[in-house]
Amino acid sequence: MHFNLKVKAEKDILKFNYESALVKFFIDGDNLEKLVDDFFASFSFPQNLTQKKFFLDKKNSELTYYSSFGEPSVVFLKKIKVDKSFTADFFRDYMAGLVQTLKGKQIKTIHLVVPAFSHFPGHFNSDEYLIQTIVEGIHLGNYSFDKYKSEKKNTEDLQFVLHYSNKTLVQNIIDKTNHIMSAVHFTRDLVNEPAITLTPQEFGKRTKAELSKLGVKVTVMNKMELQKRKMNAILAVGGASEHHPLMIVLEYKPKISKKKIALVGKGVTYDSGGLSIKPTQSMLEMSADMAGGGTVVGVIKAAALLKMPVEIIGIVPCVENMVNGSSYKPGDVIVSASGKTIEVKDTDAEGRIILADALHFASKQKPDEIIDFATLTGAIAVALGVIMAGLFTKNDDLANRLYESGNKTFERLWRMPFSDDYKSMIKSEIADVSNLGPRWGGAITAGKFLEHFIDEKINWAHIDLAGPALKHDFNNYTKNWDTGFGVRLMLDYLENI
Repeated sequence: MHFNLKVKAEKDILKFNYESALVKFFIDGDNLEKLVDDFFASFSFPQNLTQKKFFLDKKNSELTYYSSFGEPSVVFLKKIKVDKSFTADFFRDYMAGLVQTLKGKQIKTIHLVVPAFSHFPGHFNSDEYLIQTIVEGIHLGNYSFDKYKSEKKNTEDLQFVLHYSNKTLVQNIIDKTNHIMSAVHFTRDLVNEPAITLTPQEFGKRTKAELSKLGVKVTVMNKMELQKRKMNAILAVGGASEHHPLMIVLEYKPKISKKKIALVGKGVTYDSGGLSIKPTQSMLEMSADMAGGGTVVGVIKAAALLKMPVEIIGIVPCVENMVNGSSYKPGDVIVSASGKTIEVKDTDAEGRIILADALHFASKQKPDEIIDFATLTGAIAVALGVIMAGLFTKNDDLANRLYESGNKTFERLWRMPFSDDYKSMIKSEIADVSNLGPRWGGAITAGKFLEHFIDEKINWAHIDLAGPALKHDFNNYTKNWDTGFGVRLMLDYLENI
């Protein structure tokens, strides 16, 4: 269940209606007790000394206070210790967790006093971004994917009021963040959708319906068009499914453009492994193997909503990797659209194969940069866990800018080795390149495979998001559903290009 949510801005003066709550942050320090006493005195609320002692205890960081003396009827006190463990994700994560606790609490309005930017030196680059993380957290905590639950619960109304001296500034941030989060939620909806409903055709249909109305040109290349363009890599991987392969091409072209960027996303709507079939346990999350494609679609949706001055081409090859008499086989040689040949050593290394044709197509569009996103390897999750995505590029400037945006948005990247020493690990005796190297360095060799299909004159980065794109327990907003990783990261990147 999620709330019918509204977020709005008000000035510093607090006015409470019926069934209201207040969120109040306290910076942990020597004068904490006085700040707490002054706060309660300002409302003429009697303090419960046991609760006060609990809240001041170093081991505790939050307290929920229920008042029987008027509004606000509930006060959420949160203590913030700005130390080495504090991160720029603090407010996003806290607000997401708070929203999830409000189901059925009968609270209609929550007032939040925005803390002073000066309390968090080095963690936020502006007041505006601190506020943005609060709004993002509210939306992330409100996300759910329960459309297939037969028991439907009534949607409750919930309003957040953010109090800050500059009401107009905060309202502008809220409006911008609403656009960003609608795109993040669209990506999450696509990624969380079961494969039985999100076929390649349905992926294309939903993308076209959502983005065409925003002025984005959406072209869905069907099987016949792929054959015409000799995209045999995509055709081979998708050849065993009754849901034919296709490629979605999105074109966002503003009147004024700083740069032309190509975003490429892996769109495997289901991965059985093909003839190199996966065990059942490994198949359970494979409807999310199109998360990279979902990221591309979400970024372009938000760019259109925000009217970003950057031309973006989105390319999402979509397939189901299934098993029948038409399955491509270990030992096959595929002639890709670029003319380069691929020896298939493992049909479960399918994402890189479809990206070969997509990256070649991207290169032919002559963009300034190509950035691809893929849940490409389990190896990257072994290396980095679910906390960060792997970043592969030879371009230091591109790497640094992506890294900075990742740190700011807390969709973090870690740059991996990418020297040409690794190329020898995917040599083939019968083709130009093999789709699989040895066990060691698997995420790197997957990236080196992709490099074969990029115009070397174009700056390119590959992001392997196999860890953080899927649901995990690291944050309050990533626990129950796949995450939409990369949308917020790329929007910040594009904003600062």
